[in-house]
Amino acid sequence: MLINRYHIPEDGISLHNGVVNFKVLKHYAIGYGDVLLINSCLHQFAIPDWFKILQKGCRESQEKNQWRIQDEEDWIPPHEFLVKQFERGKTLAFVLPILESLTNGPAKESRKTGYGRSPTVLVLLPTRELATQVFAEFEVYGGALGLSSACVYGGASFYSQEIALRRGADIVVGTPGRIKDHIERKTIDLRSLKFRVLDEADEMLRMGFVEDVELILGKVEDLSKVQTLLFSATLPSWVKQIASRFLKPEKKTIDLVGNEKIKASTTVRHIALPCSHSARAQLIPDIVRCYSSGGRTIIFTETKNSCAELADLLRGARALHGDIQQSQREVTLAGFRAGKFLVLVATNVAARGLDINDVQLIIQCEPPRDVEAYIHRSGRTGRAGNTGVAVLLYEPKKAYTISKIERESGVKFEHISAPQPAEIARSAGLEAAEIISNVSDSVVPVFKSVAEQLLSSSGLPAIDLLAKALAKTAGYTEIKNRSLLTSLENYVTLLLQAGRPIYTPSFAFSVLRRFLPDEKVEQLKGLSLTADGKGAVFDVPAADVDLFIAGQENASMVSLEVLTELPPLQDKEQSRGGNQWRDQFGLPGIRGY
Repeated sequence: MLINRYHIPEDGISLHNGVVNFKVLKHYAIGYGDVLLINSCLHQFAIPDWFKILQKGCRESQEKNQWRIQDEEDWIPPHEFLVKQFERGKTLAFVLPILESLTNGPAKESRKTGYGRSPTVLVLLPTRELATQVFAEFEVYGGALGLSSACVYGGASFYSQEIALRRGADIVVGTPGRIKDHIERKTIDLRSLKFRVLDEADEMLRMGFVEDVELILGKVEDLSKVQTLLFSATLPSWVKQIASRFLKPEKKTIDLVGNEKIKASTTVRHIALPCSHSARAQLIPDIVRCYSSGGRTIIFTETKNSCAELADLLRGARALHGDIQQSQREVTLAGFRAGKFLVLVATNVAARGLDINDVQLIIQCEPPRDVEAYIHRSGRTGRAGNTGVAVLLYEPKKAYTISKIERESGVKFEHISAPQPAEIARSAGLEAAEIISNVSDSVVPVFKSVAEQLLSSSGLPAIDLLAKALAKTAGYTEIKNRSLLTSLENYVTLLLQAGRPIYTPSFAFSVLRRFLPDEKVEQLKGLSLTADGKGAVFDVPAADVDLFIAGQENASMVSLEVLTELPPLQDKEQSRGGNQWRDQFGLPGIRGY
């Protein structure tokens, strides 16, 4: 099956008071042949005989994960599985039918039993985190049926995995690299497989697992005896080749999205915000403050180094990337799920499939290399009918990437500037006010005399002193202005107009050089042309604003003004003349291009 988890067809899921109602897709999932699903979300199932088993498994999972299910009398009709405040649809859509087949269906008679039995089910996933997540589902529901599962992945003890496999496991869930290791050491035998599941097949390709996957799939000699389910969000040539080589010729291909342009979740608010690289660490805490609604935030970076560095700079954040030992990664994810900390900085490790509740905000520190990556990352919020916010930071010089994402995904970005002092104060002040309101009244008599002295000696009205107390409680002793264009602290965004259209950056710089010293012109950042072609915007140090404004008096037809709202801007691809203006005007030191 090839699955797109970021798109849920409107008619495929019903939401009533936060209850997700998973329905029927049994025909394609239980032993009726190979299945290839393209850009779809197989999140539906109905197995009437499973009511008691599901109920038992759900209650066990409820104890572990603290999520709620409907009571028996609330299951209407009784064969439909209802889950509150949780999204695990696609995984259960293949877990439950496979278990049904092993216990009551076509695979029951041929399934091996006893000590040392070889697996009947193999599930391949690209990352350790996804493997442990899918394994947990098999463990809960398979365990309720007396079936055993094993999870194998790199970074964990090979010996303990070998013991589990030699003891015998009905289901093996793992990553391609470690499964290959077990094959080469002859600690796993795949000849008795009845089901193979490849989840996130396109991600396995991106991560370089091509040869490993082909070797593993090739261990099944008779395709007629095994059902293969292949899930993928996209259909690159390698996935097509895998489907052609290792799935039956009569395979079912299901595409629930087809050529639809809209792929990203419609429950997510997509925001694009210009930000220079150097301003990220200062800006991100304010974005979290203004847009996370007190919930969890995942911040995506492109490299492991930037992930670690940013996590160190952000108070209370934790890092999650491939160089961190698996045991620590599991501790980090468990802590994030439990709410022990609310900001997770991650590479693509967390982009796909991880089941984390109440992620209110996604921040991507720069436009990803491809549109699919943006969709998967932003899809970590707004899940199971909830709403969320996805903020994409970009350098002004890379504004063209925003248009590319919009064209290819159908996402429509809301273009905003960095949170300004009033927005920050409003968000931080509400949090601080709640903290102060929750302080016990018993402390008032103890601190009342000090408060009276402060009120008397400060010379400030009581409301001003309270405002300072709120700011300090929120962690702010000062709030610095940020530019609208690059989000840099202590920079101001100006609009230049010259009484005629400004078609190129080079013309804008020539106008500025008429009335400003070269060294001041070289300090400005992020010059961009307005979409209407009548002006140019750029950032200057706050200390130089008066110099720029006063200088316009010395140039005919020129006007400069301080912006309070950023106008629509041209993509850099639209700006004529490319980057040649830098050499032509001798401005190698100008940043922002």
